[in-house]
Amino acid sequence: MNVLGIESSCDETAASVVKDGKKILSNVISSSLKFHQKYGGVIPEIASRKHLESITAVVESALSEAKLKLKDIGLISVTCGPGLLGSLVVGISFAKSLSMALDKPIIGVNHLESHIFAGFLEGVTVKFPFTALLVSGGHTSLYEVDDYDKIKLLGSTHDDACGEAFDKVAKILGLGYPGGPVIEQAAVKGDPKAIKFRCSNTKGIFDFSFSGIKTAVLYYVRDTGCVTRCPLPVTRDIAASFQESVCNVLVEKSLAACKLKKTKRLVVGGGVAANNYLRKKFQASVVKSRIEVIFPSKSLCMDNAAMVAGFGYHLFRKGKRSGLDLGVNLD
Repeated sequence: MNVLGIESSCDETAASVVKDGKKILSNVISSSLKFHQKYGGVIPEIASRKHLESITAVVESALSEAKLKLKDIGLISVTCGPGLLGSLVVGISFAKSLSMALDKPIIGVNHLESHIFAGFLEGVTVKFPFTALLVSGGHTSLYEVDDYDKIKLLGSTHDDACGEAFDKVAKILGLGYPGGPVIEQAAVKGDPKAIKFRCSNTKGIFDFSFSGIKTAVLYYVRDTGCVTRCPLPVTRDIAASFQESVCNVLVEKSLAACKLKKTKRLVVGGGVAANNYLRKKFQASVVKSRIEVIFPSKSLCMDNAAMVAGFGYHLFRKGKRSGLDLGVNLD
């Protein structure tokens, strides 16, 4: 079955065609990032307007790249949440219109759960159960996954998501937006042991908190006397030390979840999963525990429609369906 996936939860308008839930025939993404950069974050009104402008062309490009026509599509899978309300409405409305016009089934899928399965679109066999870490700009969560439709939340962030903390620290250091890539780049030549930053403790053993470490960076910069911008060597050390602390927490809590749940497979997804330092930390840490860690390719870490199409296919096979009354689910 050829599944058309549509993703519009944030600032990327994406469409993809995936065959039988595993073979990507096309994966087209149009980003409005450049329109948000000067504001240091995504502006919902701009994002939704850009979705409206580009969604038709993006879907047409996805079909063309897959060398298929609309009549060849067997299912339409669309992100219904969580995300930005206006952005989600654009994608859902477009998907429902196609479903009605073509008389094709439609299924709404959870954006976060789609990220969990992105790593299985590239030839990796799905073996349940496994533990999953989702780490992105809006969410940081650990899950126990027993099946495509049996996903249990173990813990999540109490405040800032990991990617959000990267963005805020990058802003403090004057590095720009988005924060993930610029912090990682600055950290390459920094000393990760130079400054002892710590993430805040949480009541739940699998919960996260990144607001405190962001504030600690702010105070350190202030106390160092950097009026406008820190000297480059100091900036690099701050970036490296911040990144070190955050990655350590992600690794430690993920491996603890695997141990408690007695799973030997850890799947990592979301935008922050593209961070090379985090990948190396995980690879080094799982050797002793003999846990298999799975990362998607970097392009599939970011928001994309291939993961939406692939996940939708498997839910459809399990009997899940949506109707033309499909709405936004922000939870």
